[in-house]
Amino acid sequence: MKYKWVFIVTILLLLSSISTEAQCAMCRAVLESEEGGKAAKGINNGIMYLMIFPYLLMAGIGYAIYKSRKKK
Repeated sequence: MKYKWVFIVTILLLLSSISTEAQCAMCRAVLESEEGGKAAKGINNGIMYLMIFPYLLMAGIGYAIYKSRKKK
């Protein structure tokens, strides 16, 4: 029952995330001087896209460990 509660809380926290800015200070300074901000938005989306994969990899490994331990 405890694991079900932790799972539910984790899902709720993931679904209630807020929009974040993922640019370093130098990238932000260069991209803010540009008109329109389309490049800044593209760079920010690319950084967020690249940040997802390590978390997905760790989640997959965690799930595999969980399944192997549950079988025993």
